[in-house]
Amino acid sequence: MKTMIEDLNNFKDANRGKIVMNDELEKMGLTMMNNEIPQNWTEENGCGFLSIKPLSNWINDLRDRIDFLKDWELNGTPMCFWLSGFFFPQGFLTGIKQNYSRK
Repeated sequence: MKTMIEDLNNFKDANRGKIVMNDELEKMGLTMMNNEIPQNWTEENGCGFLSIKPLSNWINDLRDRIDFLKDWELNGTPMCFWLSGFFFPQGFLTGIKQNYSRK
């Protein structure tokens, strides 16, 4: 999330002329104008998750994922889980199986 905020602030500053618009910021702006996810947000080492959704739906999905995890943290283990909301659901399911086996 921190990377996304920094990128958006840099893009905003470049549009206002406070900093120089470089190729990376220009590409990011063009992809956002086309309702696509900037590549550095979804790369293997990026800050987000891979998706084929357009940028607007991707942002909504990201907010839902964050809300789900915050609710889990604040209110304890939920009664049901949003499997597609996990970044790596296979790992979560493996962990559940291991915990059940240990009990």
